[in-house]
Amino acid sequence: MGYFRNTLIGISWMTAFRTISRVIAIARFIFLARILTPSQFGVFGIASVVLSFLEILTETGINVILIQEKKDIDKFISSAWIISISRGLILFLLIILLSPAIVNFFGLEDLHRFLFLISFVPLIRGFINPSIVKFQKELSFDKEFFLRISIFFFDSTVAITLALITRDAISFVWGFICGAVFEVILSFVLFKPIPRLRPEFSLVKEIIRKGKWVTAYVVFNYLTQVADTAVVGKILGSSAVGIYQMGYRLSTLPISEISDVTSKVTFPVYAKISEDKDRLIRAFNKTFFPVIFLASFIGLFLFFLPEKIFILLLGEQWVEVVAVIRVLAIYGVVRAIGGIPTTLFLSLEKQNYVAVMTFFRFMMLVTAIVPLTLMWGIVGTGYSVLLSSLIEIPLIAYFFFKIIRKK
Repeated sequence: MGYFRNTLIGISWMTAFRTISRVIAIARFIFLARILTPSQFGVFGIASVVLSFLEILTETGINVILIQEKKDIDKFISSAWIISISRGLILFLLIILLSPAIVNFFGLEDLHRFLFLISFVPLIRGFINPSIVKFQKELSFDKEFFLRISIFFFDSTVAITLALITRDAISFVWGFICGAVFEVILSFVLFKPIPRLRPEFSLVKEIIRKGKWVTAYVVFNYLTQVADTAVVGKILGSSAVGIYQMGYRLSTLPISEISDVTSKVTFPVYAKISEDKDRLIRAFNKTFFPVIFLASFIGLFLFFLPEKIFILLLGEQWVEVVAVIRVLAIYGVVRAIGGIPTTLFLSLEKQNYVAVMTFFRFMMLVTAIVPLTLMWGIVGTGYSVLLSSLIEIPLIAYFFFKIIRKK
């Protein structure tokens, strides 16, 4: 049976985590939608996009490289930690320095305090012990479950409690900060070795060299994820951002979580068997088709779900969200199709394949998003996102068959 049993167990644990965390997340957003306005959601959404965007631009691919590594990773930990701390400090300074320009771009004065506070999140995360990746690398997904659910529950509890007290979306940022501090503490308590401030610069160079294509892939991938929110915020305003993001979460989370869970589990498994191409392709086939079936089922369910149910859950002020949910449900299915092959390529250290795929997806989005948003509002934004994901499918097929031919 090999790693098949480990994969099933891992998917079960990660599905449990994703299910619990996303149910809490959706319930949290629905609950807070009753006490916060779309505009408040929008300001927080822009601040979180700024943070995510800068995090992606400085992504080093450390975790991917450590999971791909066939030998013992302990010698890399201190060097990886120095890279992580340096990146966190750079992000902190970038957000502080860019805040005035970002506030001026969006024309939202209230955004300034969100950006200032959220700048501390990457600074704190930079101190997480890189050894934390061992749960994934060693396929200890039961332990990964308890680690991640603890951090998520702590983050959510802080955010909801503060929102009830302050009636302010800044509570989300405080949740991020408290969750980051908690993760740093757990990473040092639970994982060994403890990193030291004594890096080996040859290993630092090796990590950066191996991670360059991972960086390119992550940058282009996230540019496609944040461009829609940025364009909606600039053209349609913060209220439209809040409505669009609510629709995005409700329509894509159930679908994307299926492929995300499978990818998270199969990546370390694929990496372990990557030198045996026949075995690797068999393992891929066992996961790809079930994922597509489940994603399609959920996508159709969301597409045909009556409008009244969405309004009942969210309230009348969110009525505009229904139309965009239908478009983004289809997008979620297409993204699920591309998720599993991406994991296969990464396990074979074909980061360049993934970088090319995401570059073309980004270029399609850049071409379509402004005119479609101007024509049809947030629904047009949804159409542009869907088109960008469709263009990636032929490239995925080409690279997959290229790998098969080289067996």
